[in-house]
Amino acid sequence: MSDFNRPHSRRKFLLTAGASAMGSIFLKGCLGNPPDPNAGTTTQVSPTAAVPAANIDSGMQPETTAVKLGFIPIVESAALVIAKEKGFFAKYGMTDVELSKQANWASARDNVTIGSQGGGIDGGQWQMPMPHLISEGLITDGKKVPMYVLAQLNTNGNGVAISGIHTGKGLGLNTTNAADYIKGFPSTNGRKFKAAHTFPNVNQDFWIRYWFAAGGVNPDTDIDLLAVPPAETVQGMRNGTMDAFSTGDPWPYRIVADDIGFMACITSEIWPFHPEEYLGIRADWVDQNPKATKALLKGLMEAQQWCDKVENRPELVQIVSGRNYFNVPVDVLTPPYQGSYAMGDEKPAIQDFNMGPLYWTDPVGNVSYPYKSHDLWFLTETMRWGFHNNYFKDFDQAKQVIDRVNREDLWREAAQEAGFSGIPTSTSRGVEKFFDGVQFDPEKPEAYLNSLQVKRI
Repeated sequence: MSDFNRPHSRRKFLLTAGASAMGSIFLKGCLGNPPDPNAGTTTQVSPTAAVPAANIDSGMQPETTAVKLGFIPIVESAALVIAKEKGFFAKYGMTDVELSKQANWASARDNVTIGSQGGGIDGGQWQMPMPHLISEGLITDGKKVPMYVLAQLNTNGNGVAISGIHTGKGLGLNTTNAADYIKGFPSTNGRKFKAAHTFPNVNQDFWIRYWFAAGGVNPDTDIDLLAVPPAETVQGMRNGTMDAFSTGDPWPYRIVADDIGFMACITSEIWPFHPEEYLGIRADWVDQNPKATKALLKGLMEAQQWCDKVENRPELVQIVSGRNYFNVPVDVLTPPYQGSYAMGDEKPAIQDFNMGPLYWTDPVGNVSYPYKSHDLWFLTETMRWGFHNNYFKDFDQAKQVIDRVNREDLWREAAQEAGFSGIPTSTSRGVEKFFDGVQFDPEKPEAYLNSLQVKRI
């Protein structure tokens, strides 16, 4: 039987906390103006009334009504915003949820290490596998802060942008025919082809690495792959010193509309309905407040269902585009929420609702459920590229970390208590298929790793 199907108890986990003083790297896919790190969490008025409170059984009353969750102003956080603004958190008794806008991913990491009691946050939105890395002390200067992954926030919503100077060079989903052009850049331009993401060793880094490697380009040797602030990246694309970057909605719209460049692909082409960002909270908070945790999950799940209804998308855009949240024009957010992507470079536009951000379900199943098989893919890619000084030595170790961090059991309990349908029956989504024909079987991760031609190990 797969390790992903073993039950586990929360009593297995240590409750520790630490602090970090690591430097700051700007957030990925920042929307609109860079977020104000001192921005408040003033509640905006929703266009329609909040949902009525649920009749909460006394045995399900949350231990606390308050929690402080960090978020980055990008489409991945939309369900958290909707859960607060539409009253879904309050419906289940979590009446004092504070959403704290984070300046960048490094700030979110540092704030969760000190916790809300120290002026930070209890948890919030994360790129993967940040909760696992924080739990192991790998990005917190050695300080282990146990975290729990509780739900996936969304799928899709990202892409690879290319500077306009490369128009007509074959930089599309399949870069095989452009590999020589990319590798030969130093001889023709006096520098390596330069690409960027905005936080290392997590989602955005993985997406662009997979895309390059699938076409035979080694992202560690053939190009310069950097962590760069979004504003600097865009300016570099405008002046021709930055060639590509891994980006999130609505940057794909802006890249083409503002004539900065074009989209090589969106991530829903690379890996259809891939795992994206997650809700993760400190283990000590969850262990002290298991009923409050499930109340949060119920509110989030109901918000995710609301977000996926086509008729709600205009209101969703109105709410999240506001100053306290994403602070971007409505017309910039609207296209991705319609599944509308102008690709540029004479590529046909994409018009498919299911290729834009989805929050509760997609054509292959449940989006919100935190499959352990997806955690394993992220840690397998971590091993593939030798990140963190090869900390993850083998798959047994990786699965042990996943079993400590992933709390799909709490997701399942919350969904059952709320009476939601479509609850997955397995902690594995099964075999995953990528655009280049590669398959990831979570029962045989070694075979996947061995099949990859470009890797560091």
